[in-house]
Amino acid sequence: MKKVELLAPAGDLEKLKTAIDFGADAVYLGGESFGLRKASKNFSLEAIEEGVKYVHHHGKKIHVTMNIIPHERDLEGIDAYVKSLWEIGVDAVIVADPGMFRRIKRAAPKLPIHISTQGSVTNFDTVDFWKSQGAERVVLARELSLQEIKVLIEKTKGDPEIETFIHGAMCMSYSGRCLLSNYMTGRDANLGDCAQPCRYKYYLMEEKRPGQFFPIEEHEEGTFLMNSKDLCMIEHIDDMIPLGISSFKIEGRVKSAYYLATVVRSYRNAIDEYYNDPDQYSFDPYWLEEIKKVSHRDFTTGFFYKKPSSDAHVYGTSSYIRGYDFVGRILEYDSETKVAKIEQRNRLFPGDTVEIFGTYGKHRNQIIGKCWDEKGNNLEVINQAKQIFYTKLDEPGNPGDFLRRENVEENHG
Repeated sequence: MKKVELLAPAGDLEKLKTAIDFGADAVYLGGESFGLRKASKNFSLEAIEEGVKYVHHHGKKIHVTMNIIPHERDLEGIDAYVKSLWEIGVDAVIVADPGMFRRIKRAAPKLPIHISTQGSVTNFDTVDFWKSQGAERVVLARELSLQEIKVLIEKTKGDPEIETFIHGAMCMSYSGRCLLSNYMTGRDANLGDCAQPCRYKYYLMEEKRPGQFFPIEEHEEGTFLMNSKDLCMIEHIDDMIPLGISSFKIEGRVKSAYYLATVVRSYRNAIDEYYNDPDQYSFDPYWLEEIKKVSHRDFTTGFFYKKPSSDAHVYGTSSYIRGYDFVGRILEYDSETKVAKIEQRNRLFPGDTVEIFGTYGKHRNQIIGKCWDEKGNNLEVINQAKQIFYTKLDEPGNPGDFLRRENVEENHG
């Protein structure tokens, strides 16, 4: 059985390296043009080249998004850009628009092309059409069930490859084909600039009573009519892997490195455990508990088992659940002195109990003891952005390990 690829998002170089270090087989990222995530930092060609070197050094792959639905003006410079990506050595580009597909094929005939979920592919004939054009992979629309995916893969027989989303934010529209943001804010979702009006809170107004807003009673602050829960399939990979899906995709190019490390790590552990012994595989609830320690909405299985009903939406709030704070990352560790050099990411006090986790295994608890700065001065609080501090650890740490703290109000005197 060919092992499924775990594909993770990368909003910048730190996130790219984190995703690879914590178990992703491949990453996808956006350049400064032609991609669908203006809110992420995105990559210059120089940064993409650096990313390619890092990813390939670890024997992994890198995909670049070019999945906007372009107007004529948006195609300027595409040929030169595509040739540069090919010369840099990216492993594939992700495309939604047929015209964009053709331009890329002409500019760099050997550059592999994957069809984006923005292509809204839901049936075998469409998959077969893209195969006939030279696509090597199709990312299916999120609106398919596992049974539909099973039938489709049986027909394709592995060519082209099939990729599906397994985790992350869901769109209330059909695989992102939404004009609501453009209409309300002038920001075009299909050009990567969605304002997410589906997450706004709404009231009801009667035509002849302008200015009188009537709340819909799910929540005193309003109702969130289009606010989908987040997709999470960590508990169901044993239903997905046997289907022959080539790649499991995690959403979230605008999410933090901490988010990536946590989510990728859980899916990596679950996938590896399945392949170790498929017949005896048993889901470990710890993997889901870990995922819940990053900022998230309530979870849903999307369309995989049935068409989502009203319980797939969150009506009370559009806010994320945030049970833990990312408070630091280990830069260096001295095994003789047991002293770790740590970069702060959120306010931290000596005496705080934190959890430390690395690429594999389970987290460990640590009570933060005496802390000092680079000049040896004792610190009563670590509260400067990315402040460097030192402290002793009870158990060995590794560069890149994350520190998190439960998000509770504490009295530090």
